Amino acid sequence: MLNGFGDADEIEKVRAGLENEHGVQIAYNGADMTKPQEIADLIKDAADRWGSVDIIVNNAGIQHVSPVDEFPEEKWDAIIAINLSSAFHMTKHALPYMKKNKWGRIVNLASAHALVASPFKSAYVAAKHGIAGFTKTVALEVAQQGITVNAICPGYVKTPLVENQIADTAKARGITEDEVVNNVMLAASPTKQFTQIDQLGDLAVFLCSDSASNITGAMLPVDGGWTAQ
Repeated sequence: MLNGFGDADEIEKVRAGLENEHGVQIAYNGADMTKPQEIADLIKDAADRWGSVDIIVNNAGIQHVSPVDEFPEEKWDAIIAINLSSAFHMTKHALPYMKKNKWGRIVNLASAHALVASPFKSAYVAAKHGIAGFTKTVALEVAQQGITVNAICPGYVKTPLVENQIADTAKARGITEDEVVNNVMLAASPTKQFTQIDQLGDLAVFLCSDSASNITGAMLPVDGGWTAQ
């Protein structure tokens, strides 16, 4: 079950492509991650189609860069809702199916900002620190029920979200976009490399395997050594 906003034709292209490539049924639900009832309906839609919900990957996210005293309140509320509260609602509604089957995998996409902070990102850092605490708490609650709960903590990944953030950060700090990349985003990364999307996908797949059955409540950095310092 796919979820996310975007151009309808592009979403259908991705959906059909995944279905054809992997030979599995792929559906799409456009639930708004700021609306708890739509999230509940998303989980029910998946369960009605396939009889259960075994794995969820909480990956919804938005960003806004601003000094805290200038931070728009509506942006704060939206970031907390999408980056943190949506994971709560997804987990709350998926867990009954996992508990019934005595098996489940919850993978939360957090961030290096779940472990360390950066200026001008108060809402995002607060939300991602919240994801870290939420991940650990749920992992403890379901530890003996065949369910694992982990968080992947990437460094900067070259996605549209980060592309927009480069421009926003340049404006907020009064520097060039190249300076944002080299002196801000990758400044703390010993490898000086953006994290790749496939690296995160491969780790998520591993966390859903039997080999990872005793990994739970973990914050797993994929950040080029950023948080090792």
